[in-house]
Amino acid sequence: MICEEIRKELFLLRDSQYQQFQAKLFPTLPADTVIGVRTPQLRRYAKELSKRKDIAEFLEDLPHQYFDENQLHAFLISGIRDYDACMCKVRKFLPFVDNWATCDQLSPSVFGKHREELLREIRGWLASGQTYTVRFAIGMLMRYYLDEAFDPAYPEMVAAVRDEDYYVRMMIAWYFATALSKQYDAVLPYIENHRLDDWTHKKAIQKAVESYRIPGERKEYLKTLRKRTGPGYEDYGIDD
Repeated sequence: MICEEIRKELFLLRDSQYQQFQAKLFPTLPADTVIGVRTPQLRRYAKELSKRKDIAEFLEDLPHQYFDENQLHAFLISGIRDYDACMCKVRKFLPFVDNWATCDQLSPSVFGKHREELLREIRGWLASGQTYTVRFAIGMLMRYYLDEAFDPAYPEMVAAVRDEDYYVRMMIAWYFATALSKQYDAVLPYIENHRLDDWTHKKAIQKAVESYRIPGERKEYLKTLRKRTGPGYEDYGIDD
């Protein structure tokens, strides 16, 4: 059974010290579900496994028990070159993604060649209500739709997401910080008009200010937008 073979190999690749460090990065996961295999080793192993004729058995074996298995799964899917086959695997895997790292590692390069079809999927993922499915959708908008494929409708889609989960809000902040570096004039009004919730608004500015891709003068202006101003805030002593 390939699933048993893979799990055995992952434990052979285990780095105990790294496991202790890594487990602390994922407060949503039980520590004993993190084996502790370093990412470069997982990538190499995924490349080897992608040549196996029986790898489909592992990709169908959901949910996985270990974080490292999920990471391996994400790397395997990301390497699929046929769009339809890749999307089929992504749809099946997304409901089982349970942490930010696996969500962000799931990044099929073939999606970049099928932006029109991908956009239809993204709209559905944004409305799913599932934390990591929503985060993944925003990540796809950030990766594939902030350059030549940009449309002002896309930041509007992200700003419309209402979710209290930390990992969704962090991705929204990351999206807008990246958008400020690539589509400054189109995205700045979202910050100037305080379109995001307070925490996400401030985090987006923080990330933008930390970015090496945004000029210093723009960073200084963004810093002035950290707090809400005007009637209804200053008058009543509201300070965020």
